[in-house]
Amino acid sequence: MARVLTPRAEDFPRWYQDLIAKAQLADNGPVRGTMVIRPVGYAIWERMQADMDARIKEAGVQNAYFPLFIPESYLRREADHVEGFSPELAVVTHAGGKELAEPLVVRPTSETVIGEFMAKWVDSYRDLPLLLNQWANVVRWELRPRTFLRTTEFLWQEGHTAHATEADAREHARDIHKNVYEAFLTEVLAIPVVPGRKTKGERFAGATNTMTVEAMMGDTKALQMGTSHELGQNFAKAFDITYSSAERTVEHAWTTSWGTSTRMVGGLIMVHGDDNGLRLPPRLAPIQVQVMVVKAGEGVAEAAAKLRDDLKAAGVRVKLDDRADIPFGRRAVDAELQGIPIRVEIGPRDLAAGNVTVARRIDGSKYPIALGEVVGAVTSGLKVDQQVLYDNALAFREENTVDVKTLGEAIEAAQTGWARVPWSAVGEQGEKEANGKAVTVRCLTRDDGTMPDSDDEPNLIAILARSY
Repeated sequence: MARVLTPRAEDFPRWYQDLIAKAQLADNGPVRGTMVIRPVGYAIWERMQADMDARIKEAGVQNAYFPLFIPESYLRREADHVEGFSPELAVVTHAGGKELAEPLVVRPTSETVIGEFMAKWVDSYRDLPLLLNQWANVVRWELRPRTFLRTTEFLWQEGHTAHATEADAREHARDIHKNVYEAFLTEVLAIPVVPGRKTKGERFAGATNTMTVEAMMGDTKALQMGTSHELGQNFAKAFDITYSSAERTVEHAWTTSWGTSTRMVGGLIMVHGDDNGLRLPPRLAPIQVQVMVVKAGEGVAEAAAKLRDDLKAAGVRVKLDDRADIPFGRRAVDAELQGIPIRVEIGPRDLAAGNVTVARRIDGSKYPIALGEVVGAVTSGLKVDQQVLYDNALAFREENTVDVKTLGEAIEAAQTGWARVPWSAVGEQGEKEANGKAVTVRCLTRDDGTMPDSDDEPNLIAILARSY
């Protein structure tokens, strides 16, 4: 196949941008740092959105929608929150030809405005837990934007919940983290992740605890794929979210927030992509199989249409490409770039022999198969390829992760991969030293990989890496 992308090994950032452009995933927007998500890219986001939305609702959460504009005074009620977001805020000072009496912030996140309405809607312990989620856009003014990974405006979901007890809030935040985020990333995106606890220095502004799922990209850098936050009573006190308990005392609620975004699309590209383009996990792929007419005539188009219908009846997301007026090679390159897991190619010679050619995007194999065996071979192949992607990504992460004992060794190892080092050998001062060398503590875990209950647990392991 002709080279259309900069090789990953030659220039990974350029490869990433080439792929986004050539696969028609997105384009740069008219304002610096914004993006236009093209239909191919948006179809991937829609599949992510639909699967995650179902998981979120299974957790008992309801969708709602809150305003894009937030009074500046709302953000100032929670000091850590406004301080954490101040450099990224976009502020509206004029509207309707007049200066506004109070500036409006374009939402960077919605804890404050949702907190205002939680206070209005919660009266009794019977109103709790209040479990809300919204799918929306947010704006954070990025100094170094990169398509999908860090853009001034991006799409996401943000969950916000209020609970009667700290234990209930903690349980919910962990349920979302494990059974929505971690499960979705591993089961659907085929991305192995390390779940862990953020350090105080990396914690979400205003949170008492932040949990993260970290993934290794194809250049060994880390990417935060999703976070779930325990907010304690900080926002409840700032916004007076109180309830009457069963004992008739007035108590402050305990709140959480959690979110994932179109950053997952960027992570998907960088974990699974290769020098020929994107490789989509079959469970995610909007088009799992593309039936392609190599050359028209001699009953080929009719046979291809029947094959499409048979695959569709078997539950496969399938598309027929019968554009015989466009060179077959160009169409095949586009399918490779866009990561369609399986191509079924059929031409006059194939049909005369009772065969088709099956091209597997994940492992690069290509072979003839009898026409009557296509449906069975394709459905089993999709299952195999989903697991292959996960296994390959996990093997890559393990090959590029080392166990070390000192901060110096960890910083050195993080130049080319991930380092696992005792947190006691790093600490807050060591974390600052690492940050000065463009290395961050991605998360803290127990030695067995499970989630710590606090930063002060003995024998915690820190994951250090360069990151996006």
